[in-house]
Amino acid sequence: MSRVFAEGDRALIVDLKQRRYLVALQAGGEFHSHAGYVPHDSIIGQSEGTIVRSTKGAPYLVLRPTLAEFVLKMKRGAQVIYPKDLGPILMLADIFPGAVVLESGVGSGALSMTLLRAGARVHGYEIRPDFAARARSNVSSFLGPEALERYHVEERDCYGGIDLTNLDRIVLDLPEPWQVVKHAQHALRPGGILLAYTPSVIQVSQLREALDNHGFALVETIEVLHRSWHVEGQAVRPDHRMVAHTGFLTHARYVPR
Repeated sequence: MSRVFAEGDRALIVDLKQRRYLVALQAGGEFHSHAGYVPHDSIIGQSEGTIVRSTKGAPYLVLRPTLAEFVLKMKRGAQVIYPKDLGPILMLADIFPGAVVLESGVGSGALSMTLLRAGARVHGYEIRPDFAARARSNVSSFLGPEALERYHVEERDCYGGIDLTNLDRIVLDLPEPWQVVKHAQHALRPGGILLAYTPSVIQVSQLREALDNHGFALVETIEVLHRSWHVEGQAVRPDHRMVAHTGFLTHARYVPR
């Protein structure tokens, strides 16, 4: 059943050229563009999928943002992991409801939201207090304040050690993830998974060496390439532009020897 928009909700406003705008609805608020403005009051109380018009008559489709749309449009202080990598991370790290996950390098919270919505309990390590605050704010904004009951962020450096034990998963978005591997072998339960997102292949090489030396098995590194297609009548072809390299995903199982 569709739930009507209420004050405080996030709404995705889409114009005729498929441009997307994320707004937080406020009574008396206005969304402004070159085509006039749309009063927020014309959206509040309406169902998802409604069409509203600006003061100049331009039509806008109003929807609730998906997680992928929210990640790309939300306020952020750090570069986010993009949706094309967030989905594979859930599969490669085998995130399941109730999984206890350490995430280090929470940034703006894109990965945190993805893990939490999959049902995990997330402990975050983040060295920058402004990033930690932004991540908590974004998580609460998209998933609701109740999600914070499963999300605990500490302002600390994962390179210095991990206090948690019997973790199901460790997910890293750090410049030097190999520094965490020696701590991960004591924090993960047997069979637990470590996954790291790294932009450069040099980082991958150093990480793989550390994993090989600290009781990890079934190590694999992949990258995900995203290519959309142009489909218009009989004109069907790959788009000229694609989202190619963003980062490498390396995952491994902890097998104590």
